[in-house]
Amino acid sequence: MGSTYGDWLRQQREAAGMTQQELADAAIMTRSHISHIETGRRTPSKEDARRLDRALGTGDVLSSFRPQNDLVVAEHFEAALEFEQQATAIREFALSYVPGILQTKAYAQAVMRSGFPPLSEEKRDQLVVSRLERAKILDDPMTPVVWALLDEAVLRRAIGGRKVMAEQVLHIVHLAETGRVRVHVLPLELGFHPLLQGMVSLMWFEDQPPLAYVEGVRMGTVHDDPATVEQIQAAYDLGLGDAQPQKESLDLLKATAKEYGNYD
Repeated sequence: MGSTYGDWLRQQREAAGMTQQELADAAIMTRSHISHIETGRRTPSKEDARRLDRALGTGDVLSSFRPQNDLVVAEHFEAALEFEQQATAIREFALSYVPGILQTKAYAQAVMRSGFPPLSEEKRDQLVVSRLERAKILDDPMTPVVWALLDEAVLRRAIGGRKVMAEQVLHIVHLAETGRVRVHVLPLELGFHPLLQGMVSLMWFEDQPPLAYVEGVRMGTVHDDPATVEQIQAAYDLGLGDAQPQKESLDLLKATAKEYGNYD
């Protein structure tokens, strides 16, 4: 998001004679979130913008001109995209392939080439670029805090071939060894576990309750009902309890990369 919206918000706040903390209190947000929006580091959600309009008495001005995310993603993921970009903590579970924000360019290209119905080259390129843009949330060394729980099948499915997989696995190893992402692997020998039904992403925020995004074949659902989110969190916790510790998980990742050819 450019700074134009943030500058506009700051001008409206100052015109109202309010400090960031006073606006945060009136809009039921945190001061740091207001600061992030004003400096262009965060895009306000629709509800953020509505609360800001109410607090500042600006009608629907801030809501109407809220910047739109121009990333191109699968239609069923659109509802979750905005939340992913604002989350302070994300816990991913991947059942069959690497989560989007952890994918390398070559791996993402291989995923897009394998989709059905087939996509045009232009559309595939747009989706790959957007996927890499999404991954830029990891450029910040601290936020969001990311945990990745990977079924071992993710490592064994050679998407894109041996070289692509070796590069992808080593990318995850690098993210883990630099402390940017915490990684755990659920071994195949475990058999059934509570998360086998699909991909899960749990997200936490500064000023709103946590939510869960669950994805299946050509469908994705954002859950914000507290009881449902709590049940999905519990399933994740059970899976995490059965997973290998990070050290053993990284040993497995490195061994897998070596099996693929260990392309550095």
